[in-house]
Amino acid sequence: MRILRAILVAFLCLPTSAAPEWIAVNKSGTGFVTESGANFTPWGYNYFRDEKYRLLEDYWNSNKADGWPKFERDFREMKRLGANVVRIHLQVAKFMDAPGKPNEENLGRLAKVVDLAEEIGVYLDITGLGTYRLRDVPDWYNKANEKDRWAVQAEFWEAIAKVCANRSAVLNYNLMNEPLATTSKQSQWTNANEINGQTYVEFINVEPAGRKAPEIAKAWIRQMTAAIRKHDQRHLITVGLIWITTSNPEMWAGFPPQEIAPEVDFLAVHVYPDAGKVNVAIDSLRRYQVGKPIMVEETFPMNCSPTEWRAFLELSRGISQGWIGHYWSLSPEDLEGSKDAVHGLLRGQFEVMQSLNPNR
Repeated sequence: MRILRAILVAFLCLPTSAAPEWIAVNKSGTGFVTESGANFTPWGYNYFRDEKYRLLEDYWNSNKADGWPKFERDFREMKRLGANVVRIHLQVAKFMDAPGKPNEENLGRLAKVVDLAEEIGVYLDITGLGTYRLRDVPDWYNKANEKDRWAVQAEFWEAIAKVCANRSAVLNYNLMNEPLATTSKQSQWTNANEINGQTYVEFINVEPAGRKAPEIAKAWIRQMTAAIRKHDQRHLITVGLIWITTSNPEMWAGFPPQEIAPEVDFLAVHVYPDAGKVNVAIDSLRRYQVGKPIMVEETFPMNCSPTEWRAFLELSRGISQGWIGHYWSLSPEDLEGSKDAVHGLLRGQFEVMQSLNPNR
């Protein structure tokens, strides 16, 4: 079985003959198109860690079997599973050694990742400014005031844009995963609630200073966008919008879609339907229909059964124009026979995504 799988992966992931076409938003603002005018539907996986909870930068610079070779195998496996988009998450402390000092080693590795994506025929959703592991975040970044922190974040995006500006295998830049704009004083930048030693939610301000949350959010997006556009006028820009079980998570986070839409090229929404409440998730997703394409950038049957999750994906057609699940270095074959509950959900995800892939 594993030999057959290796042969199949090698066949499906033969190098492409040319660089992939650039992707843009269509003229009506209702979806994505290639530069030749064909419709494009993003479909793929979030890939930010492996099954050991190592973040990408922990192993992608190593030539050992569980380093870059594993990273490359994972990309080829996601391609075999039908992905045309892979979302990677970059940690700010791995790309900025200090204010004004980008990390050249990891920038070089990012260029190699773009090479790999181009070779096998997938696009990259590059999400930045991660602080997913608190112990890795340096004091100089944690203790910076808002002005200085935003300045470093802009330098991060300048460095990334310099590497990726002319590479069509990059679909978009996601400015940050699940940022929060707060109107109450906060004691720290990153939310302290950890999941398996990692945290995914970060404040873009800790002092409201009399400002409304959308005002803060828009000012931050504009500064990050301006940094990117110094070097890259073409790639799409978005921001990862948090999903929580409230009546209006987008308002709670300070990033209401009607306010944010003019600042981005498309809306990247994270949706994890609750059991018995698929209709609630669909109703919430509809609130993001404000004149820009929608991509469900994170989704998974985390809080519901794979059957209900399938129903969510089917019902969200016509609302969303793309969907991205999760891949944690475990293929369907790796999961065979496992009794682990999370592994069962992963198997269910793969089965659903295989059957619903709109690009097949």
